[in-house]
Amino acid sequence: MINKPEIEQKIVEGLKNVYDPEIPVNIYDLGLIYKIELADNGDVDIDMTLTAPNCPMVDDLIEEVRTVVKAIDGVRGVSINLVFDPPWSKDMLSESALLDLGLI
Repeated sequence: MINKPEIEQKIVEGLKNVYDPEIPVNIYDLGLIYKIELADNGDVDIDMTLTAPNCPMVDDLIEEVRTVVKAIDGVRGVSINLVFDPPWSKDMLSESALLDLGLI
């Protein structure tokens, strides 16, 4: 049996090392990760979005997320769903992102 809380925490920590190529903030604090679902068998299902639907780096960003999450012990597989509902907005920024960007 896997330790879901521990693996979920490691997934979040890993995602905080993936940065949007145009904004100097990680994708987790940007609010681009909408859902992380870890199954009992170690499969991870992630819903994520982009700051703009026409992001030219979408393939690289998705592959980096997949690589980072797949490298975590206990993760068996990774499925990434790119979603645009709800659309991303600056309201989704974490307090840390707001500080990093000088917005508060």
